[in-house]
Amino acid sequence: MIALSATEIAEATGGALHGVAAHALVAGAVVTDSRDVEPGGLFVALPGEHVDGHDFAATAVAAGAAAVLAARPLVGPDGAALPCVVVPDVEVALGELAREVLARLRLAAVAPGGSGLRVVGVTGSVGKTTTKDLLAQLCGAVGPTIAPVRSFNNEIGLPLTVLRADESTRFLVLEMGASGPGHLTYLTRIAPPDVAVVLVVGQAHLGGFGGGIDAVATAKSEIVQGLLPDGVAVLNADDQRVIAMAALAPGDVVTFGAARGAGVRATDVELDRAGRARFTLLVGEGTADEASARVELRLVGEHHVHNALAAAAAALAVGLTLDEVATGLTGADALSPHRMHVVDRPDGVTVVDDSYNANPDSMRAALKALAVLAGRDRRSIAVLGEMLELGEGSREAHDAIGRLVVRLNVGLTVVVGEGARAIRDGANHEGSWGDEVVLADDVDAAAAFLAEELRAGDVVLVKSSYGSGLWRLGDLLTDAPGAPAADGGVTAP
Repeated sequence: MIALSATEIAEATGGALHGVAAHALVAGAVVTDSRDVEPGGLFVALPGEHVDGHDFAATAVAAGAAAVLAARPLVGPDGAALPCVVVPDVEVALGELAREVLARLRLAAVAPGGSGLRVVGVTGSVGKTTTKDLLAQLCGAVGPTIAPVRSFNNEIGLPLTVLRADESTRFLVLEMGASGPGHLTYLTRIAPPDVAVVLVVGQAHLGGFGGGIDAVATAKSEIVQGLLPDGVAVLNADDQRVIAMAALAPGDVVTFGAARGAGVRATDVELDRAGRARFTLLVGEGTADEASARVELRLVGEHHVHNALAAAAAALAVGLTLDEVATGLTGADALSPHRMHVVDRPDGVTVVDDSYNANPDSMRAALKALAVLAGRDRRSIAVLGEMLELGEGSREAHDAIGRLVVRLNVGLTVVVGEGARAIRDGANHEGSWGDEVVLADDVDAAAAFLAEELRAGDVVLVKSSYGSGLWRLGDLLTDAPGAPAADGGVTAP
């Protein structure tokens, strides 16, 4: 974080000083985990469902924290007051601190010799983290760039990301998640984007919106309404609910997608044997400024072409050249764990770990990628868990995935957990017979079954929502040549 005095932090957060001098300087990292404290930093004592950050404040101070953002005055083991900025609500105060820091950075950025800071916000039901990772690599190649680790995209992760920026930061790439109305309004109040990217309106977190997919679209449009007055909206031309948001944009609109007329398109798309896409990146088709460049992605799955187009459109909007974008996309890697992470094991089994998150759109994309990877000469195995937060349509959505598994001719499907049972039901109704689809009680049961079942040449996809826990199976399958044996129930239909 940029250096601030304790008084400045109190003013930004509406807090009061307790046990800390007004002129005390806070100039280190802002963290919520006492194990991550750096000398001179700020420890944010967030109350949690299972642990309370206030209980670790003394540890944080002992590790070098200059101050604690807390909901109440605190004392150490010796009874002495800990250096605190006491606020009514720690989470809200964290956001207000990030808002103030970003406002200061924007002023510094436009001063002579400033960084010219540009802020990009990325949202959508599918592909946020991958697009953010691609864009961060594109921007990072041309200037100092800050982007979230993993999926820090909520009311805690976003301000923590903002607070990592300093006067040298040229690009601040932010992932903005929404699981209900008003969430993006809150996040864009903290960090109004110069460029807002909307990927797709889908069924992710549908249960939290209360009005079906149109309510999701309304909530996602908040990022466009939260743009700076001269901000640029980067919108998916292939999604009618997204392109309709152009009417809400305060400034220019850039479109991307497969549709003719999109400002940034992919043509001549091909997949290699490993499922990686090659395409021509076409910009300004049909205009005097039309230009193109060849891109070869390292990411597995044709659906990543769409993410690459979104990242390209955003990068062009913040000033990168077409050559810089094409070169950057060709060299970009998958950065976040459990997202189409492909591992070729020594025993000849290929594992595709995409277990961080799942909704019907991303599940379909991953299954199609599995089919491409396996081709005609390898056995495809889909290990699928529950897709959470789908609301009333959850059973139908899982049933549809089971039917798709059959249509894609997946060789073996392992459905993990009672919450995903409808996947097996859908597969059976579509025409799966015998032992092509099995139901495992839990992750341990699935691991035990796969330890006996996998053989050289198999291609295994692991896919579910994070809360379903299949990420543990992803770790097991990618870290060792075989899954550990365990007792557990696996049943055929």
